[in-house]
Amino acid sequence: MLTAPADLRLALDLVGIFAFAISGGLVGVRARLDLFGVAVLAWATGLGGGILRDLLLGDVPPVGISEPRYIITVLLAGLAVVAVYPVVVDLGRRRPRLRLGVIGQAVKYLDAVGLAVFSVAGALKALILGAPPLACIVVGVLTAVGGGAIRDVLVGQVPEVLRREVYAVPALLGASTVVVASRLEVLSVAVVWGAVALVLGLRITAIVLDLQVPTRLHLPTLPTVRRGQDHRPARPHTVRRREGPAGPATTDHRPPDLPARTDGRPSDHLPPPPEESSR
Repeated sequence: MLTAPADLRLALDLVGIFAFAISGGLVGVRARLDLFGVAVLAWATGLGGGILRDLLLGDVPPVGISEPRYIITVLLAGLAVVAVYPVVVDLGRRRPRLRLGVIGQAVKYLDAVGLAVFSVAGALKALILGAPPLACIVVGVLTAVGGGAIRDVLVGQVPEVLRREVYAVPALLGASTVVVASRLEVLSVAVVWGAVALVLGLRITAIVLDLQVPTRLHLPTLPTVRRGQDHRPARPHTVRRREGPAGPATTDHRPPDLPARTDGRPSDHLPPPPEESSR
């Protein structure tokens, strides 16, 4: 059975908060926010997933706003980002492409750490509070992806979980591992850290190999026809007039929307006939 659950959950939460808070601060630096904006992103990313977890489980007030150790961890992560802020800005002035590449890779790896520990910590807390197995898995996944989704929305980006990258699948496997181990009564500290290592390994492998989630087949799309429109080429109407005093029968070609004249003269909407050259 699991021993010392409170200490284990505290350790998982602190690691996840620190990793996610630094990633949020770096995203703020990449988005060229001021120091206050960087601090807000660090706080929202580090504590957003845990607050969402506690609200879903009815554990209020959430520990993200009531536990001093969690808030101190976010502050330390924010100070770490502020310390490297001048270095990153100077690097961006000299080599902007390198700056974006370094920050992007750092955010992905830090997100991998936060994803691993939060997916397991969320499912573990749900189990301790007596939630059903399926709810434990869902809470674990939402805890893992919640902070990153809030961060991306605040900077106007599509959340990572909605992209093609393998992101939520490792969190789902980690939370499921904890729940299955609990049902089999083999849940222990070693199993918990093994689930964390599983999620972390899968996510890092997806980053290194650039693995993508398969999408639907790209089928050819038919052209859309609006109501009242016909894309078939219009055929001109041929109007034959009987022979009369004006001369022999003639053939007149005009678009379908132009009515024929009945007085024997050509339509006003047609160009005049070419003049005959005198011989």
